[in-house]
Amino acid sequence: MVKKGGFTTKKADIEAKTCELVTPIIEKNNLELVDVEYVKEGSDYYLRIYADKEGGITIGDCEIVNRAMSDILDVEDYIDDAYILEVSSPGLTRPLKKEKDFARSIGKLVEVKTFVKINGFKEFEGILTAYDEESITITIDDEDIVIARKDISMIRLAFV
Repeated sequence: MVKKGGFTTKKADIEAKTCELVTPIIEKNNLELVDVEYVKEGSDYYLRIYADKEGGITIGDCEIVNRAMSDILDVEDYIDDAYILEVSSPGLTRPLKKEKDFARSIGKLVEVKTFVKINGFKEFEGILTAYDEESITITIDDEDIVIARKDISMIRLAFV
């Protein structure tokens, strides 16, 4: 939690407000907003905006979003602590979070970590073959493994 002007602003509130403010910038530049996170690492806070586009985001794209968002953040001033604004690509091994992340990853190799053991294991690497609100299905060595989404601690594209 972050204190601001006598009241507390939650991390989720900062991330939601940032999403709201950055979305028009992202859309204007034909990009996709992948994620926003507000985190403390060591003694520094970071406001990170992850964007992408078909064929990959460029440094120039990141600069455009960073400059526009910096101007808005100066005016809106809803984050009390000093922080570092970063705009970047989500990277090759991005976590799958949104519906479109799962749709885009069908047929691709994914790495899955679970909170509980499934078939004696908590880590899997296989081809994502299906998903819905309740579960995902990955194929490992011609065997389908269904994993409840509530049991997944992390799922991301595997780096090959």
